Amino acid sequence: MLETTDILSLVARIECEYREMPGLQLTESQMQRMWRLDGATCEVMITVLVTQGIVVKTPRNAYARADRRDNSAAA
Repeated sequence: MLETTDILSLVARIECEYREMPGLQLTESQMQRMWRLDGATCEVMITVLVTQGIVVKTPRNAYARADRRDNSAAA
């Protein structure tokens, strides 16, 4: 598991990637592969990203940028 400072750094990096690619929608397993995260760390990251309003879970169980007007995501 990562330290708190590592988690905050990773959250910032992931947020930047979602902002750079507005249509990005990733499932949990895709997130694990893309950012080389273990399952437990990925769950923590998703919780932080959702709690901070950075991403929302879509009906297809993917995570998309929360401020996109065209995603029909359900939190």
